[in-house]
Amino acid sequence: MKISSLFEGGRTVFSFEIFPPKKDGSIDTIYSTLEALSDLRPDFISVTYGAGGTAAGCSTRELVTLIKERYHTESIAHLTCVNSTKEDIDRIIREFEEHGVENVLALRGDINPNFPPKEDFRHASDLISYMKARSNLNFSGACYPEGHAESANIVEDIRNLKIKVDAGAEHLISQLFFDNNFFYEFLEKARIAGINVPIEAGIMPCTNANQIKRMVTMCGASLPPKFTKMIQRYEHNEEAMRDAGIAYAVDQIIDLVAHGVDGIHLYTMNNPYIARKISESVEKVIRA
Repeated sequence: MKISSLFEGGRTVFSFEIFPPKKDGSIDTIYSTLEALSDLRPDFISVTYGAGGTAAGCSTRELVTLIKERYHTESIAHLTCVNSTKEDIDRIIREFEEHGVENVLALRGDINPNFPPKEDFRHASDLISYMKARSNLNFSGACYPEGHAESANIVEDIRNLKIKVDAGAEHLISQLFFDNNFFYEFLEKARIAGINVPIEAGIMPCTNANQIKRMVTMCGASLPPKFTKMIQRYEHNEEAMRDAGIAYAVDQIIDLVAHGVDGIHLYTMNNPYIARKISESVEKVIRA
């Protein structure tokens, strides 16, 4: 099923993101995670990019296939291109199509200074253009409510996003944010620029102080005073911080749905407990 078709009829889409097992992880952990998450009936599950050959032996493609075939939930495979050649992407296209993968979240990927990037694909839009001309895959893209870290400003970032959509991205998932006003302002600018595809709001339930610090360092998300006070009050109380983080995410989601957001994409961090608590709290709101 084409992911963008889930948004037809004006319904609010609710989706999850997971990541493949780490190299020293057990494949059994991802099975139990998927079992628990699929019980929550998300509209789809996205799987972050991970190559095969790990100790756990489970790549993005394998997980995407598993989600569809065993758990009967639509799925989308993340794919980065910064370290790929055209030959690499041709091979991936064949592999995806042979195993029934239909949806791809096309990403540039982070640049590692220890590994000079390849020259074939400098941007996610390049990857989408190339794959769209050679496959029947459906493409989604990432967007950044506070602007991509490498963009000069939000206007330049919106222009680049329009290029991505014009290349063939039919659905967008936002980077995490903690202040809904940034998302609303971004959404208004995107619509003015003629970006009319569905845009899901990416929500990260931050349940411990160290996780928050890592996320902010990685993506540069702003921390509103309400959020900062929550961290200061509960960062040394593990259970209280967890519950406060869940409550903050629920509050964000309710506000977003009330404002008519196209969808909510929950970054689960492979934690079924947190995903369940949030899902149960917002189910009636999202399905209303």
